[in-house]
Amino acid sequence: MRPNEQMGLEAATKALLDAGITYDTVQTAFVGYCYGDSTSGQASSVLLSSTHAHEPESHNQRALYNLGLTQIPIINVNNNCSTGSSALYQANNAVKYGQVECALALGFERMKPGSLGTNFPDRPSPMILFNQKSYELEEELGENHGPGAPRMFDNGAAEYFAKYGGGIEHLAKIASKNHKHSVNNPYSQFRDGWSVEKVLAAPKITKNLTKFMCSPTSDGAAACIVASEDFVHAHGLENQAIEIVAQALTTDGPSTFEGRSAMDVVGYQMTKTCAGKVFEEAGFADGQGRDQVGVVELHDCFSANELITYAALGLCPPDDAHKLVERGDNTYGGKYVVNPSGGLEAKGHPLGATGLGMHFYIMMQLRDWAGPMQAPGLFDSPDKRGKYGLVHNVGLGGAVVVSLLRRPEFYKPGGVDGRARLGYNHACECRPITVNDVNKVKSKTASQYVLQHAKL
Repeated sequence: MRPNEQMGLEAATKALLDAGITYDTVQTAFVGYCYGDSTSGQASSVLLSSTHAHEPESHNQRALYNLGLTQIPIINVNNNCSTGSSALYQANNAVKYGQVECALALGFERMKPGSLGTNFPDRPSPMILFNQKSYELEEELGENHGPGAPRMFDNGAAEYFAKYGGGIEHLAKIASKNHKHSVNNPYSQFRDGWSVEKVLAAPKITKNLTKFMCSPTSDGAAACIVASEDFVHAHGLENQAIEIVAQALTTDGPSTFEGRSAMDVVGYQMTKTCAGKVFEEAGFADGQGRDQVGVVELHDCFSANELITYAALGLCPPDDAHKLVERGDNTYGGKYVVNPSGGLEAKGHPLGATGLGMHFYIMMQLRDWAGPMQAPGLFDSPDKRGKYGLVHNVGLGGAVVVSLLRRPEFYKPGGVDGRARLGYNHACECRPITVNDVNKVKSKTASQYVLQHAKL
């Protein structure tokens, strides 16, 4: 078991190596986590792969301070399950609006076993009204049981079934699809490739959700570098830069509490609004553009959420999500490849890192580096830029981030890239970092006092 303090250092080091820059080049950083003390982004840390490290430890913890004391602004972000993408949203805006040329978004989490709970039992949870509203709707949807989060998403699926059809077998097909995808992901927490029958036979967590339809608690980290076009050209990164064409962050609207929709309580309308803003910003008319998406990483914290999110993102009509599953239009050979990484259900869900990990997987798809996870047909379009990649990351309470990614017009494959700088294809191979790796990217201001406590 690798010690806890490797996590943030490993994720940030790999991101910097991939970009061929040092920490001195980063002008601001946004660090996301849910379960950590204040300023953990400066002085805490995490681990790039999903591991189980739940035994008590007393290691000193450091994240970005391992790489240097450059006095840049470091902002800590906590937005529930959308924390990682919320950090990226801030980094993207800092570059987009000219505040900086290069920003770093880092996310990490170390989670306790079992269902999510509060770290502050002495005060009311911000989720109280969401739980209460969802439970009230069970009078119409039918009795349910289980921990709060899976129960709420299950209620969302129950509403979909009542309105449009489908059932638990569709949830099982979604979960099995994701677990089969995860077999090819070296960063995945589970690589068992569960069949539909295995998924259905797993212990029930709620009325409709079995254990294998639910994301596990996970430890992990991820990092992304966001840079301006001028920065990309100045550093010769045309062969791997991926453009954030459009991105939005939205929060709940009135229907969450004033309406009678369990789907809206878990983010359906919030996601629909956010996706609409993103495709509008990308220049598409209302409802258009989805046919130009080839690969998607969406927030399948439970397979119930993947089912209702297809329509919320506009990937299909509202009544067609279960039919999309039946057609296989969510996997290789279908209209979209959804969660080629294995999704949260299989690759894991370390809250602060999840959204950044999603962007990492889509970025590698659009670079054509994803190896056995690579979605086919992404570059068959007459447009040399190929198809879009779509990312969806939702957190109850609530916030959702949707991003539309694509190769930029100036994209030029070939030459030295991040694979050469790391010495392997980190998109589909997981290796730990070394002291030499850290030395390549650390700042001139790196503190030996801090680094001597880093465990590599």
